[in-house]
Parts: sequence; C-alpha cells; structure tokens
Amino acid sequence: MVRPTAGEYRVGGRVVLLAQDKPLYRTFRVADMLNFGRHTNLVWDQQRALGWLERFGVPLDRRCDKLSGGQQAQVALAVALGACPSLLLLDEPLANLDPVARKAVTGELLGEVAETGMTVLLSTHVVAELAGVGDHLLLLANGRSILDGDTEDLLAQHLRVTGPRADRPPLDGEVVHATHTARQSTFTVRGLLGPATPLDAPGWTVHPVTLEDVVLAHLKTSIGETGL
Repeated sequence: MVRPTAGEYRVGGRVVLLAQDKPLYRTFRVADMLNFGRHTNLVWDQQRALGWLERFGVPLDRRCDKLSGGQQAQVALAVALGACPSLLLLDEPLANLDPVARKAVTGELLGEVAETGMTVLLSTHVVAELAGVGDHLLLLANGRSILDGDTEDLLAQHLRVTGPRADRPPLDGEVVHATHTARQSTFTVRGLLGPATPLDAPGWTVHPVTLEDVVLAHLKTSIGETGL
C-alpha cells in the first residue's frame, strides 16, 4: 500500500492480512461473514474456518456487533484462515483477548502452522506474546531495526550480570543496558559467555535472560526508559 524506497519481497502463494481493527461487517451474522469469505476468495476452506470458531465457542447465528471484542477477533481469524494463506500477516491480533485466550489462540496458530506449512508474520507490542512462538525476531524502534535474528540464537547471545556497583561488568561483550543502585549494578550483556559459565570475579553472578528481558533491554537503550 506504500511504495517502498528499496528492497524486494517474494511470496509463493496466497497472502492474507488481518489488520489491527479486525475488519468485520458489523450487521452480518458470523455465518454471513464466512459466506462472504467463501464468495470473495478464490480458495476457501469452510471446514477450517468453522473448526476455528467451534474450538473457541463462537456462535454462528449472532451478529458481529453483538459479539465481545475477543469473539470478534476470533471471527476475523477464522475468515483469514479460511482463505488458506501461505503467508498470514497479523497486526496486533491478540489485543482484544484475555491472557488465557491469548495463550490458547497462540497454541492453535502454531498448530495451523505445523499442519499446513503456513508462515505467520506477527506484529505486536505485547512482548509476552512472543515467548516460545517466533523462529525469527525483528525489533524496530524509531523506524529502524535494532535487533534482527534467530530467536534462540539471540537468547543464547545475551545474559544478565549482577554484582557490586561498577561502570562495566567483569567480562567482554556489548553492554546493552545497565541499571545501578547505591551498592549494586546489573548489566544486560551481548557476548559469547554462556549463563552456566562462572565468572572469575568475587561478588558477580551470571543469569540467563528471557526474550522479554532481551527486547526490553534493547528498547530501553534505544528509545529511553519511558518509551515512546
């Protein structure tokens, strides 16, 4: 929709975009939305769409504007999946769901990926949604890439080091982020030292990091502690 200034993309197969506003015809019943999807897509799998709604208990005879925000999100996902995409682009797809439903939807999406070979590109501000989901992470801040790579590799490259107040940790590596109190310093470091490797420095300990730790450390350094 916006002409790129450089670069290229190649996609083999069908591409489906589910935007953040979950576009639905509000006066349509859920069944009407599936019928609309069937008539506006060259490829359509009605059973796949129905199966998604059945798994989450969404009634077919209810108007879309009478559904909760979470149910509307499920209808939009059902229509997207019914179109049998090779590439599914999701913009904040779980924003209207409670934490339990988010986990359930994520699990079902991973099942769809495993079963069909579909690729999912997920854009989100909720870092917790990313844990255990993505194979590849692209982190953007101020319109530029600040972290890009295989998720497991990025986790293996980072660690957290805690010890006495200091300007730098007692090891080599890139200090991504640092916090200090009167007596203690904590550093998020990107390097080659694994979290199981002891430090030859009295009072210092090494800890593994989560994906959320890595993302927040890079964002805090790039855009500041208060964010955008």
